[in-house]
Amino acid sequence: MKKNGAQILIEEFISHKVDTIFGYPGGTVLPIYEELYNNQEKINHILTAHEQGAAHAADGYARASGKVGVLLTTSGPGATNIITGIANAYLDSIPIVIITGNVAVSALGKESFQEVDIVGITMPIVKHNFIVKNIADLESTIKEAFKIAMSGRKGPVLVDIPKNIQTDLYEYKCSSPLPLDETESDIDGFNKALELIEKSERPFIYCGGGVVASMAGDEVVNMSKKINAPIGTSMMGITAIPNNYDLNMGMTGMHGNPSSSLLKSEADLLIAVGTRFSDRATGNKEEYENAKYIIHIDIDSSESQKNIDSHAFLYGDVKDILTKLTEQVHSKMDKSWNERISFYKNNSFSQKWVNKKFNPELIIKHVNKYSKDDTIVATDVGQHQLWVLQHYAFNNARTLLTSGGLGTMGFGLGAAIGGCLAKQKSKTILFTGDGSFSMNCNELATVSAENLPIIIIVMNNGVLGMVRQWQGIFFHKHYSHTTFQKQIDFVKLASAYNISGKKINSLESLDEILKVEMYTDSPFLIDCTIDMDEKVLPMIPPGSSVKNIILE
Repeated sequence: MKKNGAQILIEEFISHKVDTIFGYPGGTVLPIYEELYNNQEKINHILTAHEQGAAHAADGYARASGKVGVLLTTSGPGATNIITGIANAYLDSIPIVIITGNVAVSALGKESFQEVDIVGITMPIVKHNFIVKNIADLESTIKEAFKIAMSGRKGPVLVDIPKNIQTDLYEYKCSSPLPLDETESDIDGFNKALELIEKSERPFIYCGGGVVASMAGDEVVNMSKKINAPIGTSMMGITAIPNNYDLNMGMTGMHGNPSSSLLKSEADLLIAVGTRFSDRATGNKEEYENAKYIIHIDIDSSESQKNIDSHAFLYGDVKDILTKLTEQVHSKMDKSWNERISFYKNNSFSQKWVNKKFNPELIIKHVNKYSKDDTIVATDVGQHQLWVLQHYAFNNARTLLTSGGLGTMGFGLGAAIGGCLAKQKSKTILFTGDGSFSMNCNELATVSAENLPIIIIVMNNGVLGMVRQWQGIFFHKHYSHTTFQKQIDFVKLASAYNISGKKINSLESLDEILKVEMYTDSPFLIDCTIDMDEKVLPMIPPGSSVKNIILE
């Protein structure tokens, strides 16, 4: 049966079980929007306030659901507005399929109205991209896009569809989605890893985002129990292991738990699973590698020896590799190592807060008390993000939506929208800062229009807190352009979008709000006034090691 390109695209969405897409209409995608209108009972389209918000929402949807997030925009500025969102997904290995419209094939390269080479622009920040210049290639291209996004190391894939391709007719085959590529393990690396584990006395497991992507948390815990290895995580891996698991030492790295970072520095074997060894995670790499063997397990072979020199690199799916390793290694329990684990587990390196009665730690732990283990928590980027990672107890995978690799201010509200919809409009929490929230607060329009039950908690200190902190520590307290001259009344802003809110400065007020709003189906904004001199501590200075950690 012959169908036009727009119909073929929507049929492929349905075939790939896409139930929600995020987008913003425009001239070069009107045929697609016509078909969305005709299929509105099958596909829910979320109209955002801005294309960047749509990109972050598709990203948040993918993180929370484990499925492909889908994004649709028009050509020209519609396409260029999603660049930051695509880069964010790429650096965090998040599977999204992006559909952009373009001018007709005959008009390409002629500086037509709202024409840009979005394929050329996005080439460095996608896993793959396509431009469809022949209707005969459309069906196979869409199938390939979904396969690439989810196979191996996941990531964003862009398909640019000129307007005439959307209206051209072609015989639609309606075949099944393509199977995902299978990844085989590296046997040589496997045998070397077994040897290193057997002879180690002080093993430490380091989990990254690849453990979450593979849903391999149980396998990591099984390995940990068998060889008595404590576990530390990267920012992206923080939900991989339940917070309440006894050997979970918490996040390591620049702003990680000192107990976790110190214990990792004392290990004679580091088993790194699904992580790329970011500079914020390692600090001084010579110190990081010193006096230990390193086993690196990752689905992406290009990570081998890229940032850290490993003694064994295992290429493949971490879930499969960990299962096989755990089956073959012998159980071990080194008494002195166990004593060190207990020592660090029972010693607190808590920071001193400027405001002892209403500070970020107390706010976050108070909210945590009212939430469930499956509550989706989104963050923006900055001090508030790191406070959440330090003080919120995550016990379920895929419950944290945060920007790791790119560190995108303005990510949080869009991500919270996507995460909330991925979980059938269940209660969702957004922690944000006044700087980050100001960047994409226009998405309050989407929250209001969809009546999403998102509690927005603004950590409001009147400054760009993380940059101010660096200026205070490393730039002689020269606070250059990090103090806001005009304060935004976020409660009034929310009210303009028909969202209720309240400005508070006490835990008693927070308690009164949460007792009610955590159990409603409507959004609410809480503007928390905190001190501008509250800092994210501990902190390992850039390029330094845990030996130089700043505790207060």
